[in-house]
Amino acid sequence: MIRLSVIVPAYNEIATIEKILTRIREQKIQDVEIEIVVVDDGSTDGSREFLSENPSLYDTLLENPQNLGKGGAVKRAIEVSSGEYILFQDADLEYDPADYGKLTFPILNFGADVVMGSRFLAPAWTRIFYFWHKVGNGVITNWFNLLYNTTWTDVYSCYLMFRSNLLRADELQTVGWEQHAEILGKVCLRGTRCYEVPISYDGRSYDEGKKIRWYHMLPVLSTMMRVRLTK
Repeated sequence: MIRLSVIVPAYNEIATIEKILTRIREQKIQDVEIEIVVVDDGSTDGSREFLSENPSLYDTLLENPQNLGKGGAVKRAIEVSSGEYILFQDADLEYDPADYGKLTFPILNFGADVVMGSRFLAPAWTRIFYFWHKVGNGVITNWFNLLYNTTWTDVYSCYLMFRSNLLRADELQTVGWEQHAEILGKVCLRGTRCYEVPISYDGRSYDEGKKIRWYHMLPVLSTMMRVRLTK
């Protein structure tokens, strides 16, 4: 039996927070116990009140008095997570908890240290998204693979799962979009058994709340380099 801590940062996600937490609760995987850690990151749309009134949807709720960004929320959640493994879950329904079984398979069967969900490995389905996002993702992924001598196909997938003893929250130096690169770089350098599995994806449009922009790429690339050189 393994304990998996699912970290759910949420900022103004009142439209989807109940549905995503319900989907996580519905996941029943043999030999896997799921802990749900939610961080309300200073929401102003009623998300915080909803979460306070519905404690059955999660195991731990952290409330940031003001918006710290996803990176700040993730850092706080890692500090209190009790699982042997950690998995990140966005609250916006782009990624489906039904894929948890795929993600945990390499852990249960091969003793994986790190598992990444890829949107490009022939998933069951995927929503067509922006061409330039795929180009940017390709640049980031190829740069990471070059630096770390790996063969990932989708390093900026939300679904990153890793052994919790590979990373301490207090060693994270970033809180922006580049934090994902910092975490992945550190756990890949410390973990020897890394696996990738196909996942489904229902990406949002900009009108629906998509936030990432081209200029987020620059700190991501530099963070990958910094982590690799300061091993």
